[in-house]
Amino acid sequence: MFDISRMETTERMSKVVRHNSAIYLCGQVADNSEEAIGPQTENMLAKVDALLKLAGSNRKHMLSATIYLRDMKDFAAMNSVWDNWVPEGFAPARACVEARMARPDLLVEISVIAAACSVKE
Repeated sequence: MFDISRMETTERMSKVVRHNSAIYLCGQVADNSEEAIGPQTENMLAKVDALLKLAGSNRKHMLSATIYLRDMKDFAAMNSVWDNWVPEGFAPARACVEARMARPDLLVEISVIAAACSVKE
């Protein structure tokens, strides 16, 4: 039996899909795309935190993250924010690729898969 729930769903997509104990987040980008890579990354990761909480998880339960950068020249700056955000000992499997973004002002996007928490943390 499959237990699938969708959260914050529109006609195009769901921001969160939970299947049994797996949580899938749609791609997250910064709200203010006029900022530099550091602030865009911080804002994007805050949105990930909020969606994980909504779905019953947190960053310690991330399984996988795929990060898309408009330009690999921003790799070190993005990683500086990422490294401070990921709890020590809880780094997910991760890929980071250079990609053409949906809008030219976006510098970074992330897609996350996480496990649900068995208890509130």
